[in-house]
Amino acid sequence: MEKILVVEDDKNIRELIAFNLENAGFTVDTAGDGKVALTKLSSEFNLVVLDLMLPEIDGMEVCKKMRSDDQLRQIPIIMLTAKGEEVERILGLEMGADDYMTKPFSPRELIARIKAIFRRIKELQVEQEKIAEEIIELADLKLDISRHEVIYQDNKIILTPKEFDLLRYLIINQGRVLSRDLLLERIWGYEYAGDTRTVDVHIRRLRKKINEDYIATVRGVGYKFVKMA
Repeated sequence: MEKILVVEDDKNIRELIAFNLENAGFTVDTAGDGKVALTKLSSEFNLVVLDLMLPEIDGMEVCKKMRSDDQLRQIPIIMLTAKGEEVERILGLEMGADDYMTKPFSPRELIARIKAIFRRIKELQVEQEKIAEEIIELADLKLDISRHEVIYQDNKIILTPKEFDLLRYLIINQGRVLSRDLLLERIWGYEYAGDTRTVDVHIRRLRKKINEDYIATVRGVGYKFVKMA
């Protein structure tokens, strides 16, 4: 049974989320501020629902600390933001959040997104078991699938789980134009009804970590990984 940490300072919202997640079959723990969340966090958690605006330590800093910790780096993060906080949402994704939801939101939609994340993780695990020894090498870029490692120009590059999955999918489809909607479906496991900023931010993060020319933008459509010798 998947274990989820809900970090939200509003008691009513926190309890509502926890109640609905428990009814959906998840094990849930909660925290009312970022400081408590960091004391509770461990590799036992399978996902974190993280409010952006928190007392003590804000959600942005919690996200940053998770992504810099070897034990917590792989845990998916869904960030909660208030309506109108677009800049903060983008910053949250830049810090390494996998996804975001804007308040007010439907608990049913949150559960659907969480289930989609877990479903996609299991699908990727099955795929990786079939190709456990696969190492993809393209020019100065190397992906070690079994170790979830990326080497670029002989240096190890730290990627979030979603960044790694996105880069791998782009590479194995190199030369093909991949729409944002397709990438949402294949990497995140669900559709956004037209909101594709999550893909754009993750692409931008990848471009900062490897040669930006490797990932071309096809205006009005999506992205493609440029064929490499």
